[in-house]
Amino acid sequence: MSMLESIHKRRSYYQLLKELPVDAIKIKEIVQQATELVPDAFNMKSARVVLAMNSKHDELWDAIYDAFGGKVAREKIDSFKAGAGTVLYFYDEDVVKNLQEQYPAYAPNFPIWSQQANGMLQFTIWTALRDLNVGANIQHYNPVIDDAVKKLFNLPDSWKLVAQMPFGGIAAEPDAKEPEDITTRVKVFD
Repeated sequence: MSMLESIHKRRSYYQLLKELPVDAIKIKEIVQQATELVPDAFNMKSARVVLAMNSKHDELWDAIYDAFGGKVAREKIDSFKAGAGTVLYFYDEDVVKNLQEQYPAYAPNFPIWSQQANGMLQFTIWTALRDLNVGANIQHYNPVIDDAVKKLFNLPDSWKLVAQMPFGGIAAEPDAKEPEDITTRVKVFD
């Protein structure tokens, strides 16, 4: 399968199952390999990842529900909890600050570059999961859930939560994407 075919298959899957079409070890390997291989500026390696599976995945989504004090519908939270696991994406603020001090001329760019690398990591893992017939979606419940997540996983204060990616077996395909006129977003000059 070509890279573009893999990207085409990657979609937001909201109807997830606890049953995975692959062994959970394969998920762990993908997360580890992608985290190692995705590039970032100055080789800063600021991305941090937590892979929550099984009971920790369930505890996570219960903690997210509790953090909102019922302001997010239980059914919505349970739709994410229905999956097999969640990839939590962070960046390490200490790494970013250290590079800002080492290279003051570039200091304003390091937070931007860290976020760019984190986005590439999210996309890489998301696409790699889909290649294994695992569905996923991306959520952004931070910063409301930050303290609950750090407490649940005993994480350092320097880890800043960026996104949550629940994943699992695919219960249903998403609706077809509407084609767009890409020329409104891409300009080509010969």
